[in-house]
Amino acid sequence: MKHNRNFIIILIANFLVAGSMTMIMPFLSLYIETFGNFTDEYVQRWAGLIFAATFVTALIMSPIWGRIADRFGYKPILIMNSIGIGVSVFLMGYVNTVEQFFLLRLFMGIVTGFIPTSIAFISKHTPRKEAGKTLGTIQMGSTAGTLFGPVIGGLLADQVGFTYTFTYIAIAISIAALFIIFGVREPKLAPKSQKSVYNRKNIVWSIFHHRTMFSIMFIAMLLQIGNFSIQPLLSLYVSELSPTAEVALLAGITFSATGVGNLLMSRYWGKLGDDIGYEKILGILLAVSIVVIIPQAFVTELWQLIVLRFLFGCVAGGLIPLTNAMIRREAPAEVQGEIMGYNQSFRFLGNIAGPVIGGFVAGFGGISAVFFITASFFALGFFINWYAQRTPVQSFDELIKSH
Repeated sequence: MKHNRNFIIILIANFLVAGSMTMIMPFLSLYIETFGNFTDEYVQRWAGLIFAATFVTALIMSPIWGRIADRFGYKPILIMNSIGIGVSVFLMGYVNTVEQFFLLRLFMGIVTGFIPTSIAFISKHTPRKEAGKTLGTIQMGSTAGTLFGPVIGGLLADQVGFTYTFTYIAIAISIAALFIIFGVREPKLAPKSQKSVYNRKNIVWSIFHHRTMFSIMFIAMLLQIGNFSIQPLLSLYVSELSPTAEVALLAGITFSATGVGNLLMSRYWGKLGDDIGYEKILGILLAVSIVVIIPQAFVTELWQLIVLRFLFGCVAGGLIPLTNAMIRREAPAEVQGEIMGYNQSFRFLGNIAGPVIGGFVAGFGGISAVFFITASFFALGFFINWYAQRTPVQSFDELIKSH
């Protein structure tokens, strides 16, 4: 009963936090323009830097937050992260320069451990045989938030202005913090003796020497590189297919199509992984993703792109829950949070590298060429997953103790 209560609260809190953190995306460049009379090149450059800043510090901090949570409990970390995000977002509404905005985004990255910590919390207290279904369901909260956040953020900015929009975002995150403070009951686990084998050095060494664990994290990074290589260019691709004055709206619909598919199918793929094997379903989804990605380079009408993005969302919705479930299966309970943190760092690295690679490829071969690059990253993930299944089974716990 306690686990179900925690699960529902975390689901709602993830929706609020993910939605709040993506509300800023529609007006990021517009907000920078309010700081002065800048050229388009200046605004675009700083928009890219400010967008990436959060991922840079989050990449460093994710395993640290996970390690602290493993030692002192997940609830205190969730509270600190949500309050930290809320404060940083609130202050963003009162900055006067791009440098101040950039520094606050860096700070927000330091405390952007809420969603990975919440996933580790739910994962640790979920039976291994139900990990796929449970983690697929919990992803629905953050996916729904990511889906509706930009729409709500854009509407708020148009109606009440940027400063009040940041204030409302901070309030939403504060509500999530209150849910955690008064609603979550962290189970008291039997005390365990401190084991020196679980120090940071041994854990990192074991991740890189455990074939399944490293392949999971590397695949997670490849997925993010593939996804983020095309996402920043999607609005430009939409404008090429449908040159109208409503490009922003049409781009939002196209982007949301992927989120809707993800929302509909993530729980199903997770449950199927529980039943017949995570690696098997992961391989199938990676292969089907490639089949759905490549035709996006050849569309001639916007509706074709929207349909393909929806189908891609349906297939891709199971990829991250499956990789998280595999980590739940392999990682010792004592270091579940830290290992989830390292996995999140791999994903953040993909978030940073993806837009850079996508922009470089688009500059030389056009936006259509980026879809082939995206497909190639998914193909590489497919072969890594295929190869990992054909290697001898390793126990992560035994590996770390033998080092």
